[in-house]
Amino acid sequence: MIVTRRTLAQKLTDYLLHHTTFSDLVDWAELVMMDAEFEDQHFELIREIVTRLGVADVRAFGMTWEDCEEFLSKLGYRISFTVTEYATAA
Repeated sequence: MIVTRRTLAQKLTDYLLHHTTFSDLVDWAELVMMDAEFEDQHFELIREIVTRLGVADVRAFGMTWEDCEEFLSKLGYRISFTVTEYATAA
């Protein structure tokens, strides 16, 4: 498997949208570090971010919303979202 800038951005997006768990994201990053190749054009950046994700479950490292925002920005993406009000049962 070759991990591209787009692949990594999608994994981060899936996590932020709660389509995958934090634990699954960390597990994916650990697996990728052992078995995958990184896109040549963005090798250093992808390796840096994947390495950071792989240790995000260690208390000393952790991961914040701002970290995800920074990672996506480095990959050439920006976060944009909409908050809407919905009716609740009374």
